[in-house]
Amino acid sequence: MPEIVPARPAATVLLLRDGTAGIEVFMVVRNREIEFAGGALVFPGGRVEADDHSIAGTEPLDGFRIAGIRETFEETGVLLARPVGETAMLDAARLAKIAPRWQAQVAKGEAPLSALLAAERLTAAADSMIHYAHWITPESRSKRFDTQFFAAAAPPDQVAIHDGQESEDSVWIHPLQAINEANAGERRLVFATRKVLEKLGRSRSVAEALDAAQAARVVTVMPRMIQMSGGWRLQIPAEADYGGSEFEMLDAPAI
Repeated sequence: MPEIVPARPAATVLLLRDGTAGIEVFMVVRNREIEFAGGALVFPGGRVEADDHSIAGTEPLDGFRIAGIRETFEETGVLLARPVGETAMLDAARLAKIAPRWQAQVAKGEAPLSALLAAERLTAAADSMIHYAHWITPESRSKRFDTQFFAAAAPPDQVAIHDGQESEDSVWIHPLQAINEANAGERRLVFATRKVLEKLGRSRSVAEALDAAQAARVVTVMPRMIQMSGGWRLQIPAEADYGGSEFEMLDAPAI
């Protein structure tokens, strides 16, 4: 039996806003040169780093929340943080002064998020990150992630844009539109992204989506690949509430 590769802790963020046709989520197209899910339409995110845990709160998932905030800033320029002592989210005017000094440094690992927050007198808005999903890459894959998904309302005046490095394009999109475009061959989705989009598409607004996430129980999903007479299928727990327990493998199984 081949050795199972350990899954790396990671976080990803569903950055949400209300659009004219309903709820929209910010997604990026991963650089096609990247080995893992290159060219796929994904939510901003990445692996958890030691510094993320160093500034996290006491809740078990707070380190993942900080990682999601950091990755969102690196990949989109949106910073889910508040000035120390204030309840309102960081505004665009102040962010415009912060991002040029810090975004590239944080993305390259030259400065940790903790340094940015301390220097700019900010606190990470971890409480704005609602736990949405938990997916683990199948054991059969050579590159694996243990990924916590969080949903957060986008600060209304901050502008999200892809970084041009890890991602080469970006879009605010209705969840079901992303799925329809993937079905038409216009987008590439990995399986976990597709299922999360389907669940998100049940909500008509950001408030409805966040309320639903608050009320739901997050069930861990690690898909099992099974070979049937008609081809490969993926099995997941029915109680995870993704509309079933067995699915045709339309997309790459990675997350």
